[in-house]
Amino acid sequence: MDAMTTAFDVHAVRSEFPVLAQLVNGHPLAYLDSGATSQKPRSVLEAQFGYLNSANSAVHRGAHTLAAEATNRFEDARETVATAIGARAEEVVWTAGATAGLNILANSFGLASLGRGGEAARRFALQPGDRIVLTEAEHHANLIPWQELAARTGAELVHVRVDDSGVLDLDHARTLIHGRTRIVAFSHVSNVLGIVNPVRDITAMAHEQGAFVVLDACQSAPHIELTLGDLGVDFAVFSSHKLYGPDGIGVLFGKTELLNALPASNFGGSMISHVTLTEASYLEAPQRFEAGTQPISAAIATAAAFDWMKSIGHAAISAHEATLEAHLRERLEGIPGLRLLGNAAGVARVPLLSFEVLGVHAHDVGQFLDAYGIAVRVGHHCAAPLHARFGMTASVRASAAAYTTVEEIDRLADALAHVRGFFGVES
Repeated sequence: MDAMTTAFDVHAVRSEFPVLAQLVNGHPLAYLDSGATSQKPRSVLEAQFGYLNSANSAVHRGAHTLAAEATNRFEDARETVATAIGARAEEVVWTAGATAGLNILANSFGLASLGRGGEAARRFALQPGDRIVLTEAEHHANLIPWQELAARTGAELVHVRVDDSGVLDLDHARTLIHGRTRIVAFSHVSNVLGIVNPVRDITAMAHEQGAFVVLDACQSAPHIELTLGDLGVDFAVFSSHKLYGPDGIGVLFGKTELLNALPASNFGGSMISHVTLTEASYLEAPQRFEAGTQPISAAIATAAAFDWMKSIGHAAISAHEATLEAHLRERLEGIPGLRLLGNAAGVARVPLLSFEVLGVHAHDVGQFLDAYGIAVRVGHHCAAPLHARFGMTASVRASAAAYTTVEEIDRLADALAHVRGFFGVES
């Protein structure tokens, strides 16, 4: 059993995050922007700087003691993350972030479509008449790389609808995923709606038609204990900075056999098995996708973030966040002139809600809240098409984490109740 599955002390948790103790504009900081980037506990900061202070060196290429120590810590971090997500170490590729991971995949599929990678890579090739299926709710990082791939290969790009409550239309998905579908890419949790999508159902639809499944797990990884092997997806990505880890690093998960067949798309040192002046061959995964100098200290800190979540207890974090999500929804639903996006009932959710205050621009709402020390996200959250689906260009997003308190949500709701009056908007 995890350490704190039966008792969750949010104030003890908060004490591990020095940044949360500060005042902003004379008020205690209420950090409700964890969906954009989370704060980091001391153990993560210490893991990163501890490595830099004691073992900093290049990995996989030095014969001296420090290089061996750095390599061991780097690969131990990969093992830790792999175990945490239900994968094997060779299925974990370090990337510059989830966006980088998605671009690696799209570019590799594109190279396969040009005939690169040999016979093993032909399964990834796309041509005119093939189909890539996304959803209307995707972050730009899981939209634009596939737009570019479709443009390069002539494949058709289609999108599963979301209904007025923000739920994916699975009947529509069934009509779109057919025998020429090659890729189905979608988010585990929408970064605007906070709704947990039915991964297994969509994956089953895709695999029945022989399509590859790519999962954007950025918004689920901080809140849901990932078991990517059990989910059955072929590839997945997530970023460390959203799950209590450092920025500038993420993970690309892929099934071993698929990663070893997929053409490499970034090139340089550390991923070569043989090279001449005119040609090269590449190592097996994960090294074939890790060209150049690896993000060593960030990888070690990412492993520390997973260890921190385990030490608190996934069940305890989930129960606390379920309380936060329910309280956030209840408080915001009671505010006149406030419209929630994706306010579906009876669906699984994480503690993230986007909304608009009628008659007041989202950026003005954000500045009003900041004056009271409340940090939220404003804009289209890199999901402009989804906002257009709901007839708007921007929204306000409040997102919680393990260190968030009920009192902070009350502060948010109390402040929001006065926004329209402050800006002279009639109720």
